[in-house]
Amino acid sequence: MTPTVLVIQPGDDDPLGRFTGWFAEQGIAIQTVRPYAEEPVPAQIAADGLIVLGGEMSSNDTATYPWLEDIRGLLRDAVGRDIPTLGICLGGQLLAQALGGTVVRGAHGTESGLVTVTVTDAASDDVLFDGVGPHFPVASMHGDAVDTLPAGSTLLGTGDVYPHQVFRAAPHAWGVQFHPEIGPDTYAAWAHAFHSDDTAERARVMQGIDDLTAADDAVRHTSALLAGRFAALVTAGRR
Repeated sequence: MTPTVLVIQPGDDDPLGRFTGWFAEQGIAIQTVRPYAEEPVPAQIAADGLIVLGGEMSSNDTATYPWLEDIRGLLRDAVGRDIPTLGICLGGQLLAQALGGTVVRGAHGTESGLVTVTVTDAASDDVLFDGVGPHFPVASMHGDAVDTLPAGSTLLGTGDVYPHQVFRAAPHAWGVQFHPEIGPDTYAAWAHAFHSDDTAERARVMQGIDDLTAADDAVRHTSALLAGRFAALVTAGRR
């Protein structure tokens, strides 16, 4: 049977994006659940892999979006079953919370546009991030940040503004603060919809459009590598 990745899409403006094509090339089927459209989040994982995407809401907004706790429960189930799992931006924050970490409003404002991630020594034996560094460019847009990692997690990548850019929460579960799934067009849509009373912050977000467009070949290369490695894990588990 075809290996399948369950994708939880919390926001209507952040689909799987580039990962869709890369997974198709690897023979991976995609099943998408959209809780913002009242599609229920399953309590247990029945797929061969799990990806939780980003969204405009805070991971701390459970009172407004009660299904955020459902996503955390699904993440705990996937980790417990050793299902390959990737949390992206909000998804990474939910993964951290699901396993005992904390998320706060970022003390340095919105991190956006082109960001450089520096790998830690621990990445040298990681199946997703080995050989990706020592530095790699990513697309970013987030206001919250992981403040403390879950017990037993391993920090794999850090940044100048927010330190918890990549972490491994379990042998086959990762959280990333950036957006490997998007291209410049998606980022541009986010930037034009961005609201802030801080003029400098708005300028940084808009500058990110040009910066990401110029660096897209390098950003895309790293993202494709991560997608391919994740797909290989999903396929290996299916076999």
